[in-house]
Amino acid sequence: MITLKMKATQAGQYYWSDLEGLRVVHRDGTELGTVSYMLETGANDVMVVQGEQERLVPFVLDKVVLGVDLAEGRIDVDWEWD
Repeated sequence: MITLKMKATQAGQYYWSDLEGLRVVHRDGTELGTVSYMLETGANDVMVVQGEQERLVPFVLDKVVLGVDLAEGRIDVDWEWD
C-alpha cells in the first residue's frame, strides 16, 4: 500500500484543485456559479466561474474573496457581477 503525503498549505493559501468545483456566492447571497478552473495572470490568480454566464473573478483574499469554506464547498466574494 502506498500512502501519499501532501504538504499542508498555510492559512489563506489553497491548492487550485481544492477550489475547483466550489460554489461562488456574492455577499448579497446571489449564487454566481462554480469554479470551473483557475488561471494564472501576472497580477493575481483568476477563478473562471461557470453559471448563467462565464465570469472571471480575481482571487484576491480580503478584497474580492471574503472567505473560503472548503468544508461547505463555498467561496464568498464581493465582486460586481452584473
